[in-house]
Amino acid sequence: MTPALEPIRRIAAYAVCTDSEDRVLLVRASSRSGTPGVWSLPGGAVDHGEDPNHTVVRETAAETGLSVSVSGLIDVLADMRSLPQRGVTIHTDRLLYRVSVRGGTLCDRIGQPTDLARWHSLDEAKQLPLRPFTAQALELPPGSIDLAPDEAPDFPSFYAVPGPDGLHRAQRFAAYAVATDPAGRVLLTRVADGYPGAGCWHLPGGGTDYGEQPGAALIRELVEETGQRGRLVELLGVASHRDAASLGPEGYPIDWHGVRAFYRVAVDKPAPPTVGDVGGSTSEARWFGPDELEALPAERLTEVTAEAVQAARRP
Repeated sequence: MTPALEPIRRIAAYAVCTDSEDRVLLVRASSRSGTPGVWSLPGGAVDHGEDPNHTVVRETAAETGLSVSVSGLIDVLADMRSLPQRGVTIHTDRLLYRVSVRGGTLCDRIGQPTDLARWHSLDEAKQLPLRPFTAQALELPPGSIDLAPDEAPDFPSFYAVPGPDGLHRAQRFAAYAVATDPAGRVLLTRVADGYPGAGCWHLPGGGTDYGEQPGAALIRELVEETGQRGRLVELLGVASHRDAASLGPEGYPIDWHGVRAFYRVAVDKPAPPTVGDVGGSTSEARWFGPDELEALPAERLTEVTAEAVQAARRP
């Protein structure tokens, strides 16, 4: 049994970068890290308010000496690991991006959490001790590097902490659905009074629980919010939005940063929408035909909804 450890959450972004010889760029954890000698994709934690696209560029440059450009989102996944020596269990929502090198020189680092950056063929990488998420991203056999907790610890769905300016801050990862039925209708939910964006139409979905994968969280939220059962089709993208003084049911301003993965979801057998979480952030759920959705004014859609619907329309 792992000991009782303090649970923390974070969002992180990582680079999947290959060269002309199909070698992948990896970095090695130093003695300052929780897993010294273990290799992983370059990347790290998303700062409050930072777009994950910028995170992966910044972190890759810091860890490898290379400047990269982002060409696309590959996957979003989550994992838990326990670090008894630090007294914590960490849930990390990991965003994996495909990147290409623009320039720079590969360099080593002394006294930093990662100390080496190297190109490896997949056969070479297979022989290295890899962080599990890195092995998964490279479609290699998973290792047993991380110590996983026996069960997910209790952790609040909403967690705000005082920021350096005295204003409370909250960073939250969530998963949302562009859910359609066989007739091509799109399912939307209306934000309840007292919540940011009250009265606007929003995508079904919400914050993921500690230890929960984003896809599983989304299917759960779809049932709870609308009564619909769906299946994941594809990951469409990730949106990052910051409201520096969000007002919600807490009654005081919060510097809010939301990182939201949105997926295409098929509801093969649609039913009349029903809101299961009465008194929560959703007041109504409704199917919209293509013409009805097109006729909705932009100000009646939340920011992430407009962005996700546009992404879903791309071929």
